[in-house]
Amino acid sequence: MSKSKRLLDLMMTINRMRRFKVKELADEFGVSTRTILRDLQELSELGVPLYSEVGPHGGYQVLKERILPPIAFTEEEAVAIFFAVHGLRHYVHIPFETESSSALQKFYHYMPGDVRDRIDRMKNRVDFITPSRRAGAPHLSVLLDGAVNQKVLRIVYESRGSSSVRQIQPIGIYASQGLWYCPAYCFQRKDFRLFRCDRITDAAEDTTGLEAADLSHVHLGNRKSFHGEDSAELRCYVELTPEGVERCEGELWLESKLHIREDGTGWVDGMIPEHDLSFYAQFFIGLGTNATVKEPQALVGLIREKLAELLSRYE
Repeated sequence: MSKSKRLLDLMMTINRMRRFKVKELADEFGVSTRTILRDLQELSELGVPLYSEVGPHGGYQVLKERILPPIAFTEEEAVAIFFAVHGLRHYVHIPFETESSSALQKFYHYMPGDVRDRIDRMKNRVDFITPSRRAGAPHLSVLLDGAVNQKVLRIVYESRGSSSVRQIQPIGIYASQGLWYCPAYCFQRKDFRLFRCDRITDAAEDTTGLEAADLSHVHLGNRKSFHGEDSAELRCYVELTPEGVERCEGELWLESKLHIREDGTGWVDGMIPEHDLSFYAQFFIGLGTNATVKEPQALVGLIREKLAELLSRYE
């Protein structure tokens, strides 16, 4: 077996084992312990995170940030992956900010020269633009970890000029129009709520002993079907021009409510939480003459109030 093949097989073996002794590897590969020690030193220099323990029960183990085995990509796949990660640079914060930057640098560095040249020529020809936002969201990693591992978090949330402490259990996080959002179960409201991540000024695992709910069956795709019984909802019906349809197509929260006619016009029809009427009023006001709200009357009245307030500022 050539040395390069042995190193590759060795890397995949220790990733699988996670914990091992030099003698075990020497027996498996049919080489001396001295050779295995040299190989492990080379893998360590290549970035494989190895940790040695001394003593009768010692040995080696791979740290949590283990190295994945090599994956063969075609040129088109490599270019696609590069630009998928490259496009995230427009966000002030992303969950794996440091790791994605490091991965992109490695990915680019080890590409063949002609592929790097091709990417360099494409950098100013293709992009994934998101609105530029000053607001940051530094707690994305904590929120995502809470969603994946079913943890209760204690957050400090700024809204409407006031600050409140909440205990929440995140479902996930998603980005829309340059902002990050976190749908979560709020233990104070005893229902699901949508939190803007840039308004979360602090987030950490809750230490009060509050038991987490079983939300393993709730995810970003079906969360709206799990609203509690205490969530009063109203039917919302809005007529849209073709321009209004285009604006609404970019909103994730309208996806299930948006309907489009053959002529390009459309309508919004679905149930909305009563406590979110102010948000919907602001949104449809922003569409101007491209949206006409028909129902509910409470939303129509709120839009009238907001427009009257706006008009009074220019009298």
